[in-house]
Amino acid sequence: MIRKIIHIDEEKCNGCGLCAIACHEGAIDMIDGKAKLVRENFCDGFGDCLPNCPTGAITFEEREAPSYDQAAVKAAQEKKRGDNTMSNHSNWENTGAVPGFGGGCPGSRMMQFGAAGQAGENVPEAGEEETGRQQAAYRPVSRLGQWPCQIKLVPPQAPFFDGAKLLIAADCTAYAYANLHEDFMKGKITLIGCPKLDGVDYTDKLTEIIRDNDIKSLTIVRMEVPCCGGLQRAAEDALRESGKFIPWQVVTISRDGRILP
Repeated sequence: MIRKIIHIDEEKCNGCGLCAIACHEGAIDMIDGKAKLVRENFCDGFGDCLPNCPTGAITFEEREAPSYDQAAVKAAQEKKRGDNTMSNHSNWENTGAVPGFGGGCPGSRMMQFGAAGQAGENVPEAGEEETGRQQAAYRPVSRLGQWPCQIKLVPPQAPFFDGAKLLIAADCTAYAYANLHEDFMKGKITLIGCPKLDGVDYTDKLTEIIRDNDIKSLTIVRMEVPCCGGLQRAAEDALRESGKFIPWQVVTISRDGRILP
């Protein structure tokens, strides 16, 4: 049949692997350092991979191609989920990184730090004397619990989602609200994004994350600006479409760094 399907220009492809991560259906593999559409019947033609390509190597084309096989995609996803469970968790405990995720880009390699950002405590800066005002001068500790943290990049079936308290935060909140790490990120798995900059609707991916993992709670931290409404709406729609009933809350930060009532 003639239908819309993606085309990958291997000359432009830099082998980053972001398209393979973004393709929820598993139509794309990394072969010899290049992205290749290896399962045409897995490509739904929606193009989730397009906005993730930094070199513009992916485009749409209309040509003869097999029909999209949703049943085969679901079967493959279930098999992959099962295959990853034992082997990946074993490697996760030993090395902090999971094989099979992250595509071809080393910067997208999945990792978990301590126990969801709880490792370590605030400590005095090296060389400081514990006297007077210096006694209160402490070096803050990152509470980021995993990598990657961008909604666009994180794999929906990542092991760190199991039993997680999930934080979905707008990019700007970390800059506007100085104590985001301690007040919101500590003890949680953090996902960040900006629908205005990314130009995507996060609903489908967030639905998959919430539906297919044992998420214990959901906190949405957004800015007061209107464009952040897209992030909140995507998270709320994902929770509703997942069919899950879990505790959730929305926290709004003002542009001058206050928590709004």
